[in-house]
Amino acid sequence: MVNMSKEELQIALQNFEKEYEDVKKKGMALDMSRGKPGADQLDISMGMMDVLTSKDVLKDAKGTDLRNYGILDGIAEAKNLMADIMDVKPENVIVYGNASLTIMYDAISRAYTHGIMGSTPWCKLDKVKWLCPVPGYDRHFAITERFGFEMINIEMDENGPDMDMIEKLVAEDESIKGIWCVPKYSNPSGIVYSDEVVKRMAALKPAAKDFRIFWDNAYCVHHLYPEKGAEILNILDECEKAGNPDMVYIFASTSKISFPGSGVAAFASSKNNVEDVKKQLTIQTIGYDKINQLRHVKFFKDLDGVKAHMAKHADIIRPKFEMVLETLEKELGGKGIAKWTKPAGGYFISLTTLDGTAKEIVSLCKDAGLVLTPAGSTHPLKQDPKDNTIRIAPTYPDVEELKEAAHVLTLCVKLASARKLIETK
Repeated sequence: MVNMSKEELQIALQNFEKEYEDVKKKGMALDMSRGKPGADQLDISMGMMDVLTSKDVLKDAKGTDLRNYGILDGIAEAKNLMADIMDVKPENVIVYGNASLTIMYDAISRAYTHGIMGSTPWCKLDKVKWLCPVPGYDRHFAITERFGFEMINIEMDENGPDMDMIEKLVAEDESIKGIWCVPKYSNPSGIVYSDEVVKRMAALKPAAKDFRIFWDNAYCVHHLYPEKGAEILNILDECEKAGNPDMVYIFASTSKISFPGSGVAAFASSKNNVEDVKKQLTIQTIGYDKINQLRHVKFFKDLDGVKAHMAKHADIIRPKFEMVLETLEKELGGKGIAKWTKPAGGYFISLTTLDGTAKEIVSLCKDAGLVLTPAGSTHPLKQDPKDNTIRIAPTYPDVEELKEAAHVLTLCVKLASARKLIETK
């Protein structure tokens, strides 16, 4: 399309507009706004509801009654399971409630009000800045926005965030206190951090002693092709080697492994950080849901059980991803108006359109009955400076709905692109 004359584009636009009006008449109601598991994915975890009954002895291996208060950092069996999922040692893990997002919010909130390991609370500083690789996860950005931090965009490529920029910024500016990272199958691009990026991240020399890498390993076992799943270096080990043992906080959960609303979330870090967090947690809670922790352990048993379960997830969602990617290639390939990532795991595809068209495309889709994540959500303050990034979430609709959604999306991309190209001719 980019090589078409203005006259050719006007003819194409008329055809796209006619087809678009026909689509609107169908009165569709499709939703690809969030990365939610589909009902068929939730079904494969239903056996978890049967692993405990009123006749079971609800005690851990040490004989502790799990119905009562106590065990602040999680039962040993759950710590072992989450440690294996996160590729760390159990002594580096605290098992929380159901949501890793809550742990991240609490970590920033505690640093804001009470500081990190004796440092000045961030609320007493003139300014706090945070590094945000983009495109990124909107809920991460919402947290740092909530606390009024100045957020700095860090561009991503196929290896991860721009480390040259990160190294320079953190070394020069003590007000930079952290960075968001989704290192494996990043949200929304599906990028996997290279070994070089992980090593350089671990070897950062920040001016701020309380600088922390927020390493959200949300998709650490979420392979679309389990037989060739991506692997990344262990950031905790690399930080130790680089002389920065306390610089990283790692987060993970079973939210897209078992039940998103009733999973188990965990935090992992150095011994010093774990002890610092536990001291503050004693004020916040007497302990999290140990019965749910036990339920997960009994259902999955070990890491092999998790991997087998994730293979079932992959079998369900892989055809959805492949269908969307095939549609993108068929409808948009070779036209010069869009490019997209081809993730091997995670929950999203990132679509890059012509500059200045993403908002229009999302609006066109909405009017045609397809709800997407709002344009701009992949950037802090929902401000995509190029207005060209759209997050595609293929998991929730069934395959037939997804076919319709992919067709509507590509049609809207062509329609908005034709309008934009005509303006520039």
